[in-house]
Amino acid sequence: MDHSFFVQALIYLGSAVLLVPLSKKLGLGSVLGYLLAGILIGPSVLGWIGNDGADIMHFAEFGVVMMLFLIGLEVEPQLLWRWRTAILGLGGLQVLLTTLIIGFIAHMIVGLSFNQSLSIGLIFAMSSTAIVLQTMTENNWMQTVAGRNAFSVLLFQDIAVIPILALLPLLSPDEAAGSAAQNHVTITQHLEPWARTLVVLGAVGAIVIGGKYLTRPIFQMVASTNLRELFSATALLLVVAITVLMSLVGLSPALGAFLAGVVLANSEYRHELESDIEPFKGLLLGLFFIAVGASIDFELIAQRPGLIAILVLGVMLIKLGILAFLSRMFRMRVDQFLLFAFALAQVGEFAFVLFSFAKDQHIFSTELFNLLMVVVAASMALSPIFMLVMEKVLMPLVVKKIPHRNGPEADAFEESNPVIIAGYGRFGSVTGRFLKANGINTTVLDANSDRVESLRKIGIKVYYGDALRIDLLKAAGADRAKLIIVALDDSAQVLQLVNTVKKHFPNMHIIARAHGLDDTYELMDAGVLHVFRETIDTSLRAGTEALKIMGVRAYTAQRAHDLFLQHDEKSLKKMAAARHDKKKYINAMRNRIEELETLIQNDIHERSIHTHTGKDMSEIRKEDEETVEEED
Repeated sequence: MDHSFFVQALIYLGSAVLLVPLSKKLGLGSVLGYLLAGILIGPSVLGWIGNDGADIMHFAEFGVVMMLFLIGLEVEPQLLWRWRTAILGLGGLQVLLTTLIIGFIAHMIVGLSFNQSLSIGLIFAMSSTAIVLQTMTENNWMQTVAGRNAFSVLLFQDIAVIPILALLPLLSPDEAAGSAAQNHVTITQHLEPWARTLVVLGAVGAIVIGGKYLTRPIFQMVASTNLRELFSATALLLVVAITVLMSLVGLSPALGAFLAGVVLANSEYRHELESDIEPFKGLLLGLFFIAVGASIDFELIAQRPGLIAILVLGVMLIKLGILAFLSRMFRMRVDQFLLFAFALAQVGEFAFVLFSFAKDQHIFSTELFNLLMVVVAASMALSPIFMLVMEKVLMPLVVKKIPHRNGPEADAFEESNPVIIAGYGRFGSVTGRFLKANGINTTVLDANSDRVESLRKIGIKVYYGDALRIDLLKAAGADRAKLIIVALDDSAQVLQLVNTVKKHFPNMHIIARAHGLDDTYELMDAGVLHVFRETIDTSLRAGTEALKIMGVRAYTAQRAHDLFLQHDEKSLKKMAAARHDKKKYINAMRNRIEELETLIQNDIHERSIHTHTGKDMSEIRKEDEETVEEED
């Protein structure tokens, strides 16, 4: 076994564990922490990792693919159509203006060739999906107007990667054209244009059709095994298969993964997929940022510090100005345009791929390529600092507070229902249907795959997943929900979920289902204020109906029902306190029964002498008769 692999893993993980929490504590964000970790262990500082960062970068870029898949899970097709103006208008103008302005400067001022200038303009138009979305998610900015528009621009940029890859070979010198084909093998490279188009459309169609009709039975079969690791493996298999397919036909794997996520956005397995892939995505993205930090050539920076500083700051300021202009054109508020412009001012991770491809096409010399790669890496490293300056310095000057998810802008693409129902059996289903009938939307989780499939067939939207998992609760919107109804079938799981919610989501109200008195006592001990025994209401309704059949007036029977329930709930605390002593518990139970009988008899007596209402018996009898008539 090669021990060097474990040494490298130790270095990467150790640096992240040490520097990322420190960066978060200082308010710098996790992205800057990862970048600093890469700089520290990279060849320019400690030299603990060599110059093989490119290989690690290619592996870590898979984290970007996973991130786009998870984003796709949150975006339904109808939402994409509503965003068409932002995606095509805002995103298209950003890429076009950035390409023209930077390309013009590179050609007319710097003196590069037209082909080189156009290539640089196109590539520098890209922004970092990884950095932007990670930073915005951490700060709860994704649901603001700026967050949604930034996502739209990033999505258009990801789509634009495809035509850029197709255009770069056309910008190559004639003698070098096609020389990169050996390094970028696709199954479409030797096909005619019309055949290549058909293959590409077929690949996209395979993702859409497969995601819509094949994944559900596959995930249902895997879920029925109750093996969490197998579900995780299936989720990873799905993303890897999409990556391979997109790479073979020459498309962006990130774009393919996003498309697959959109197709699965309405799947009942959506939240389970999110929670299973999220840890892998986070780890690989962290590795990606470390690789970016390690790839910064400080030796080259030391040799030409002035030039590189001018290039990095110049590119970022140009993009900042273009984005600010567009944000005002699209009528964003001042606080939103600051957030939008500063978020997208860096050059993105796809630039590494595109510049490498352009170098293979002999568009750039080795010296120019190295210089451009340093500019890209440095701009990504400066991006968190730009965002920090914007948030801490500029933003307080123009607004009092950055809009978060509870601001005036509604959450446009993330399901954010106020109520979560855990368990959709006989108790949860009735509660859920009742809430829906009264106009309250719920997010329903159930770990029984057969039940989920059956409910989906009759049109009830239920998500497959184990509500005991914190990551799944977060994916279902527990950070934003007001209430969770715990209606699981297993008593131990009910108590476990209650404790989890109280620990990790202390502001969320809890309504818990109890199967009997013992469960009720335990939930009360756990601090649950709203405990409902699943049989008590049904039993009392049956008793109330029995009283009516026996000749008791409807109002009197209902009042007896209410008195019984009130007294029963009040006495629960006494019963709970005495339950560990058998003798005390028996005495408490006996007193409870006697007190209830006395209470109801006194109420009947009081009504008979009409002292509690001040009404005579004819008025009371009339009220009872009206109640009966209304019920009939």
